[in-house]
Amino acid sequence: MRYSQPTLILVISIISLFLRSEEVNYNYTIIAEGLDRPWSLAVIDDENIIFTELSGNLRQIKDGKLLSAPVAGTPEVLFKGQGGMSGVVLDPNFQNNKVLYLAFSARDEGARTNTLKVIRAVLSNNELRDVSEIFSAFPSRNTALHYGAKMVFMNDGTLLITNGDGFNYREKAQSLDNHFGKIVRINSDGSLPADNPFSDDPNALPEIWSYGHRNPQGIINYKGEIYGLEHGPMGGDEINVIKPGNNYGWPAITYGKDYNGSIISPFTEMKGMEQPIKYWVPSIAPSGMMLYDKDLFPEWKGSIFVSSMKPGSVRRLELKENKITQEHIIFDDLSRIRDIAFLPNGSILLATDGSGGEIISVQPN
Repeated sequence: MRYSQPTLILVISIISLFLRSEEVNYNYTIIAEGLDRPWSLAVIDDENIIFTELSGNLRQIKDGKLLSAPVAGTPEVLFKGQGGMSGVVLDPNFQNNKVLYLAFSARDEGARTNTLKVIRAVLSNNELRDVSEIFSAFPSRNTALHYGAKMVFMNDGTLLITNGDGFNYREKAQSLDNHFGKIVRINSDGSLPADNPFSDDPNALPEIWSYGHRNPQGIINYKGEIYGLEHGPMGGDEINVIKPGNNYGWPAITYGKDYNGSIISPFTEMKGMEQPIKYWVPSIAPSGMMLYDKDLFPEWKGSIFVSSMKPGSVRRLELKENKITQEHIIFDDLSRIRDIAFLPNGSILLATDGSGGEIISVQPN
């Protein structure tokens, strides 16, 4: 295990920043292993954690130990490609009501298509009860790619849900009559807030909050500011400040190319479309995001952390007035990292990707 990181070469970013070496010493503790594609983390407290496995399970670390049995009562998922049991988020009042939310891909009954769904349920010991569906993306797709499937609560108690472009439907990200490439905002019971930006537009779906997204793999709320993490094509991964009604450009503008090297768009800017506060060329394959505001690692307080799967590391981004001022690579001696979170005590949680994945806690050395 490494405790210091090498100085890295100049990378292309929106303000041509240098990657800096880290001098913080830390150690790793494996708290769960042998997992089947851990995907998303939700922290209850220092000893209790909930996470998804893409293959279809919801799992619990209870009193610091992994429960051998998955949570019962979870919905059937489509486990294919990038589809499966994806996002999990706790209700803001979870300590009292034990309500959580799951985002997952599901087959359409009697058809070969599928879609992204979100359910609300009560966690009772190791079982889900009072399960209700609160969102189903429209229209369905025949691909098993680019679901988004991450969630965050806003300060007013409404829920934001990211929806990917389905890979084959990217042009629809610019149209408001569908959920491809959108972030939607709903109430926690699935009803619609009256103040969504397109509520009065007869040609738009009223739950749309923002559009022009490709595959939003992370979304966080820090003091009321919403940050979105975009998984780009070949290059063009982004961090955006998400505002209601804004168009984030995909695929009309992008800093990336298609996987075969062809041009998706010749434009990186266009009137009426937002610019990211950070982008990466080449791609780092981002997968999760947090903003660290604890004191256990004081040197890192106030930084955005992005988990990366290419080649496998975490990017720490110093943030000042919604601008990225420095970038650092840390935790690059593990494997592909699928998600990142922190505990109330300040320890950092990493979920490594794939079959045989691990949940790892990071503490000062």
